[in-house]
Amino acid sequence: MPHTAESLAPYADFILRDAAIPELPNHYRGKVRENYDLPDGSRIIIATDRLSAFDRIITAVPLKGQVLTQLARFWFDRTGDLCPNHVIGYPDPNVLLCRRLTIMPVEVVVRDYLAGTTSTAILTMYQAGRREMYGHRFPDGLRPNQKLPATIITPTTKAFDAGGHDEELTAERILSTGLLTAAQWEEVSARALALFARGREMAAKQGLILVDTKYEFGFDADGKIVLADEIHTPDSSRYWFAGSYPERFTAGEAPESFDKDFVRRWVVARCDPYKDPVPEIPTEVNLAAAQRYIQAFETITGTDFPLPPRDQPVLARIRANLQPFF
Repeated sequence: MPHTAESLAPYADFILRDAAIPELPNHYRGKVRENYDLPDGSRIIIATDRLSAFDRIITAVPLKGQVLTQLARFWFDRTGDLCPNHVIGYPDPNVLLCRRLTIMPVEVVVRDYLAGTTSTAILTMYQAGRREMYGHRFPDGLRPNQKLPATIITPTTKAFDAGGHDEELTAERILSTGLLTAAQWEEVSARALALFARGREMAAKQGLILVDTKYEFGFDADGKIVLADEIHTPDSSRYWFAGSYPERFTAGEAPESFDKDFVRRWVVARCDPYKDPVPEIPTEVNLAAAQRYIQAFETITGTDFPLPPRDQPVLARIRANLQPFF
């Protein structure tokens, strides 16, 4: 039986908002993750249930951290032959133990369709009249959400500060400014395209279209390129349902998707989140968002999402599982 917002009601308060653990060293609090750098060069990353939008934390969605950690695990396990990744292990369903890397100053975005809504999305730029983007030339006459003639890479800068924004790059600029060497860019491009091809193939078997995705790479102590962060999750990738795509595209309608902007749209309908206080988001909205994250996990993996036992709070469980690192 698919999970519904109603069936998830018992998990309404099963939420990990913060994961501050004083016994662990070198704590860094990100928007949605808590990071701890260990003396041996490894890092503990705890995925909370915080949901970030409009440059702030607006709510916490039950089970979100576990869904994203386990979905990234699914993909890391199935792409290790294409690119080494930072994974060491998973001490808890919400926790990743990984290698600490020097993060590459370029984010690699791979795209198969003319889609997107942000300022760096090719559809946004195309509709504004641009035909040269990211070093690619686009023909006239393309329609929103149309398949591109070929898979492309649209790199952006990596914004390391909290208020920073990603900016458009081209291969030429990456090389001319020394962000990467020619050999590094050639390797990371090949690895990103291989990862995307694997994701596209596996998604298609589940009736999904992998539209576009963002990859984050880093360098290990030997200078080797390693896949970091997360891979092919609903927070880093766009998925459409393949069965309804042709009819919707022909009709000029938006493709059916996992709708990861569900909470965002609820907020926008009630205020200007960049100027006004964000109203408290009701439990039923958070549960509906949780149902969508779980649906994404189950559709992508073809397996049931393992609901955790509720007899122990999430943070207490995580502390118990991380005891060996204290």
